Amino acid sequence: MATPSTTASADIAPVMSDSDARSLGRHLGNVIRQIRLQHGLTIADISERANISRGMLSKIENGLVSTSLETLEQIANALGVTLSRLFRDYNVQTSSAQLVKHGQGMEVVRRGTKRGHTYHLLAYDQGPKKTFEPFLITLEDPGEEFPPFEHSGTEFIHMLEGEVEYKVGNETFLLQPGDSLTFRGEQPHRPERLVSAPVKFLSIIHHDFPETPEE
Repeated sequence: MATPSTTASADIAPVMSDSDARSLGRHLGNVIRQIRLQHGLTIADISERANISRGMLSKIENGLVSTSLETLEQIANALGVTLSRLFRDYNVQTSSAQLVKHGQGMEVVRRGTKRGHTYHLLAYDQGPKKTFEPFLITLEDPGEEFPPFEHSGTEFIHMLEGEVEYKVGNETFLLQPGDSLTFRGEQPHRPERLVSAPVKFLSIIHHDFPETPEE
């Protein structure tokens, strides 16, 4: 892996320790992944728009490489955000507990979804290393067609209301209240058909991170 002095800008690299660079790299990777997933975009979508390889973008998202400000700006443009958005909240201190009251989860939007399809984020992890993202998802339109989603890590779904046929890879599962489904996020997955609407379920995404070697 290249050192920060060869990949970051000259104004930044000399004052950053290796641990600081790793921390910043993980933060940037998490923010890039979060924004990409919020818009329902794949690694292939962003790599094509930013004119970088899929492998490189995957390494950036997982904090495995340091990268230049020029590349970060290309990624930001591909995501439709400013470069400063990627650095926002870096090293922000958070409390040890967080309460999200009923109905107050932040609503996020995935590209390609229609009215009656809502995602509410139930926790706001702003540290440099997002370990998980819990969503409360509500689907109300039986005629909606859902695009396939892909992301890193593991996803856990727990059904609360309604019935849905949920497709993961080449398999389709009938989910009813009380059922749970766990799968790797790299597999294309989506609701295939709403059997009984409205459908409401918890979706928890656990992100994978490489182990940091001890000093």
